[in-house]
Amino acid sequence: MAKAYDHLFKLLLIGDSGVGKTCLIIRFAEDNFTSTYISTIGIDFKIRTVDIDGKKIKLQVWDTAGQERFKTITTAYYRGAVGIILVYDITDEKSFQNIQNWMKSIKELAKEHGIRFFETSAKSSINVEEAFSSLARDILQKSSRKATPNTSKALLEPGPPRKIGGKCSLG
Repeated sequence: MAKAYDHLFKLLLIGDSGVGKTCLIIRFAEDNFTSTYISTIGIDFKIRTVDIDGKKIKLQVWDTAGQERFKTITTAYYRGAVGIILVYDITDEKSFQNIQNWMKSIKELAKEHGIRFFETSAKSSINVEEAFSSLARDILQKSSRKATPNTSKALLEPGPPRKIGGKCSLG
């Protein structure tokens, strides 16, 4: 039986509690929005396959709990991630300032901060598709450059993931 995808990429959404990570993932994975979500406990994920430059990319998007008490749990999930999306709420300046704290927690994986910026809205579906597709395209292009002629599939270079900084607006 043939695989239904060419590549599998693990992505993480991290940020403070209540900034809209779950809303953003559900908008991307299911094209749905509701303003009533309970806080994520621990970690959850959604899967969606996208077509990027003729390749089927299966995105495994992990939704982490933003509460500080779960920080030790979520750092274990950083391993194996090839992309991280930092999420904050544009109506909550403290959540934006806390992005620096989240950057420190992933610094062991990220040697450089080549961060793309997308302002997204899960509610109105603005730039959600573009943010995830851009990240998947960057990862695919990086993995394709790392493939050797004798390799049947592209391999990702171990090391720092690509990150997208962004805003998530619930309003």
